[in-house]
Amino acid sequence: MSRTPEFLPLSDDAVHAVSGPSGRHAALIEDAFKVLIETPGGGVTLTGDARGRTSAKRALQTLAARADAGEEVVEADVRIAIGGAHESSGQASPRAVRKGNVSPKTKSQAQYLERMATHPLVFGLGPAGTGKTFLAVAHGAGMLMRGEVDRLIVTRPAVEAGEKLGFLPGDLNEKVDPYMAPVWEALTDIMGADQLRRRREKLEIEVAPIAFMRGRTLAHAFVIVDEAQNCSRLQMKMVLTRIGEGARMVVTGDPTQVDLLNPRDSGLAHAVSILEGVEGVAVSRFTSSDVVRHPLVERIVKAYDADAAQSTPR
Repeated sequence: MSRTPEFLPLSDDAVHAVSGPSGRHAALIEDAFKVLIETPGGGVTLTGDARGRTSAKRALQTLAARADAGEEVVEADVRIAIGGAHESSGQASPRAVRKGNVSPKTKSQAQYLERMATHPLVFGLGPAGTGKTFLAVAHGAGMLMRGEVDRLIVTRPAVEAGEKLGFLPGDLNEKVDPYMAPVWEALTDIMGADQLRRRREKLEIEVAPIAFMRGRTLAHAFVIVDEAQNCSRLQMKMVLTRIGEGARMVVTGDPTQVDLLNPRDSGLAHAVSILEGVEGVAVSRFTSSDVVRHPLVERIVKAYDADAAQSTPR
């Protein structure tokens, strides 16, 4: 199979954008398609097999068009371009999760991952199936495995259709585990069952109800507050102020699915309303178009959204 270099002419702005900071963007494309990218001037040179060069060229052209239109090109855009090139070529995309690395499937997911990498506090808001929790768990697990944090802590309010933890049998882990099934499934996919078990035993991975966060300072940890629409305003303030040195926190939830007796007491929408725009805080919003489960889930979400819009008093 020919490995003859292929030259792709690009503007200076496009070359700068596809190279990225310290060549990071080019490195991602090289790794994805097993090619070598060089910038001799006036464009880029691709070396690799024909299939890899063709796919890499698609990704580069997508990024170049964005740069030439005067738009910023960030790592999230590179990952989306790579995914699009894989799909266009008919190749199977890389596994969504491998050793803590995540490939976004939508623009909103890519922005969410970028914000988790650059902000100490991120809110992920949107309907079921958009990857809010899974991506947060994957990102946190990746940081833990790379040694960037000492612990991964997942917490959520114990409010599910009127049930409370006290009504469930067993010790704390046995009480909490049914609420954490989606989290354990994600961690098993990312880490594997053996590594997950070992890290749990060493207390590097912890799950606990919101109430158990009171009085603690969570330093050098990646903290996920899941189903946060069911946190009261007091609980939300309490858990947000647990952030300590070297910690990051992601708060996920759907403000339209509140199970509290008084929905107006939900702390999620309130926290976003007063913290959005504060330095160090980012908000990612997902819609039904970001649903990545079965296509029927997206249609269900859209149907409920339409019904809610019709039911809203004018």
